[in-house]
Amino acid sequence: MNNFIYKNKSFLLKLKRAFNNSFGVEILKYPTPELDRRIKLLKNFNIDVIIDVGANIGQYGSELRNIGYKGRIISFEPTSEAFVKLQKTASKDGLWEVHNMSLGERNGESEINISKNSVSSSILNDLPQLTASAPEATFIRKETIKIKKLDSVFDSLNIKDKNIYLKIDTQGYEKMVLDGAVESIKNVLGIQIEMALIPSYQGSLTFEEMSDKLKNLGFKLTTIESGHYNKKTGELIEVDGVFFKN
Repeated sequence: MNNFIYKNKSFLLKLKRAFNNSFGVEILKYPTPELDRRIKLLKNFNIDVIIDVGANIGQYGSELRNIGYKGRIISFEPTSEAFVKLQKTASKDGLWEVHNMSLGERNGESEINISKNSVSSSILNDLPQLTASAPEATFIRKETIKIKKLDSVFDSLNIKDKNIYLKIDTQGYEKMVLDGAVESIKNVLGIQIEMALIPSYQGSLTFEEMSDKLKNLGFKLTTIESGHYNKKTGELIEVDGVFFKN
């Protein structure tokens, strides 16, 4: 039996290598270990609502559905072009609602820098590191957007008694989102947040500073998901930290 298993593994490895060499693509296990950990954490903590801040065109929400999450998703995306695509992606999902605004530390309007690749758009100005590691992240124009504190919209979401997971991916603006969630954060069980090992935006917190901030809010680092890295040097620039309440 062991010899049979070994031979099958050897055959599959050869098949994978042949496919990769022939077509120039790589076969990867799905879900990845990081996604596998995420869905297990969501199940372990009985998460039934995920607030998706910085949704872009809906990549994160779609990924959640692909790994088996079946609860509510509430997405916030402020930029007009990305929001149209997000709205289309979520339109056939009865448990996925979308809002065309940014969450932050105040209520009002703001200007956002739109990047060439869309996903790197930020209310904050960039640092040289951003385009040095990703030329496609260059800012190409500005757009006026609506911004609100999570505290000011939380009650209207009707999720107070739910097990809430807050995902924040706002290109350096994560601290401001937390600053606008002083009261609502008390209802949040888990947080997934982009953290900078090497800052790419002016005014963003470093990994250590964000870790300390969340620790002071009563959250403990549970796992880390790898993120953007410099394609030239191999340096890891950003990760997603996943925190749950102690």
